[in-house]
Amino acid sequence: MNKVNKIRIVIADDHAVVREGTRALLEREPDMELVGEASDGEMACRLIEELNPAVAILDIAMPKLSGIEVTRLIKARLPATAILILTAYDDDEYIFALLEAGAAGYLLKDAPSSELVNAIRAVYSGESVLHHSIARKVIQRAIVHTEKEDEKKPFVELSERETEVLHLVARGMTNKNISDTLHISIRTVQRHLNTIFNKLNVGSRTEAIFQSVKRGWISFEDMD
Repeated sequence: MNKVNKIRIVIADDHAVVREGTRALLEREPDMELVGEASDGEMACRLIEELNPAVAILDIAMPKLSGIEVTRLIKARLPATAILILTAYDDDEYIFALLEAGAAGYLLKDAPSSELVNAIRAVYSGESVLHHSIARKVIQRAIVHTEKEDEKKPFVELSERETEVLHLVARGMTNKNISDTLHISIRTVQRHLNTIFNKLNVGSRTEAIFQSVKRGWISFEDMD
């Protein structure tokens, strides 16, 4: 029998009932393993750095450090860890701050349990968990902020094919859509995405698009 490579997960939420419910949900999934739980932001940072999970599920409002602060700290130290936000807040300001900090996805707590499971698998695979229309709105704001900041970014060179893949990602295409459009295998698409992530020092599509917009590689019109 083949051994399943489990997705190692840490959850941070100051409500015990949320952690208990999430634990019970993940225990039913053969490809997932909850390796740590934290009740505040500082504990979350310590656990994530110690355990180096593939996915960290964070609330926004936590004692000591917010989910935004934890995301910023973890992405600076462990860029490959995908951050999935599970929260009751759906304010645009929170979404923008979290994407800027490096979150890969954003899910509301009233979402069905199946949606949370799918979201974990998605961010683990480098997919985005954010509706394309919301991502478009948030990234439009990123363009405005970048123009105001005149931010300088280190030069990173993408190949022609990587640039093609990045632009299709910005349009919200799945790996299968990109594979069909470029007439390449899904595995090749994933390999290109991994190379793009490594060059940008990010861990997800959402971060890659966000950073590409801030570098001027992708315009708002590219997301149509």
